[in-house]
Amino acid sequence: MRPFAYERAQSAEAALGAVSGTSADAGQPTRAEAQYIAGGTNMTDYMKLGVARPAKLIDVNRLQDPALRRIEFDDSGLRFGALVRMSEAEKHPDVKRRLPVIAQSLMLAASPQIRNMASLAGNVLQRTRCEYFREITWPCNKREPGSGCSALDGVNRQHAVLGVSDACIATYHGDFAQALIALDASLELVGGRGRRSIPFAELHRLPGDTPHIETALSPDEMITAIVVQAPPWAARSTYLKIRDRQSYAFSLASAAVALDMDGDTVREARVALGGLATVPWRAREAEAALQGKRLDEDTARAAAGAAFADARPREHNAFKIALGQETLVRALIETRDMEI
Repeated sequence: MRPFAYERAQSAEAALGAVSGTSADAGQPTRAEAQYIAGGTNMTDYMKLGVARPAKLIDVNRLQDPALRRIEFDDSGLRFGALVRMSEAEKHPDVKRRLPVIAQSLMLAASPQIRNMASLAGNVLQRTRCEYFREITWPCNKREPGSGCSALDGVNRQHAVLGVSDACIATYHGDFAQALIALDASLELVGGRGRRSIPFAELHRLPGDTPHIETALSPDEMITAIVVQAPPWAARSTYLKIRDRQSYAFSLASAAVALDMDGDTVREARVALGGLATVPWRAREAEAALQGKRLDEDTARAAAGAAFADARPREHNAFKIALGQETLVRALIETRDMEI
């Protein structure tokens, strides 16, 4: 790990001031010399590996804004302050009752120790666990633009089949983000451009030819809140995660599902897929296939087929298409059968 400076910010203005004036490669936060840190469960990991090399860390845990640590509900939904810990949101009774897909995605995401430390805003900004990204001796376009993608012809069992490009097939491994994108969440941001709000779906960028450009944030911007819609029918929601072992493992395939049902007929469906794509993945083709249909196993399988119509597997991860389809079918049926 290279030497770095450490600073505790007491206000958002101080945090922004600590970042301003530091350099960034092409304006990308992941390559900026100054980085914000809350729980630090992802940043410190990659600093030890030599993947992230910030010259300065700005600790935002002491920012004097109580809203950053609150979970607030109203009739339309809920607002998570950016510094709310994963375990706090997971255990919150209103989250569990009104949005079980969120509580489940957090509970299944990591060990209790990590969930106690990791902030919600930091969690959605976590970076890939691609083995070739983490091992700095391998070429990786996400880590070193233009160097090549070792995963394309390497061991790619864990890699993405959706949203891939010829430059990168690294999977986005987060769980919480799948629930957020399924529920049309939005983000409140603060930075040099002032305060703004963006749809959560616009945060992460597909790799394309520039996989090192991972998000739509500017280097000096930080997330202050996550806002989630919570219509009454969202209580019928589920997060299903399939992995190699039952504890503390990233998903091979996962599905976040919320259903608005009229008897056995789908009024509206929200579907997101995890462990299968390069970014948090909204499966709109599956949603369209479910709209207005009686939800039985045949309908669920048709929706699952639509979700993977554009999948691009590699040598070792082709099994993810069938696994992802079965995961989605199971999640749809289990969500349909919930008692709410």
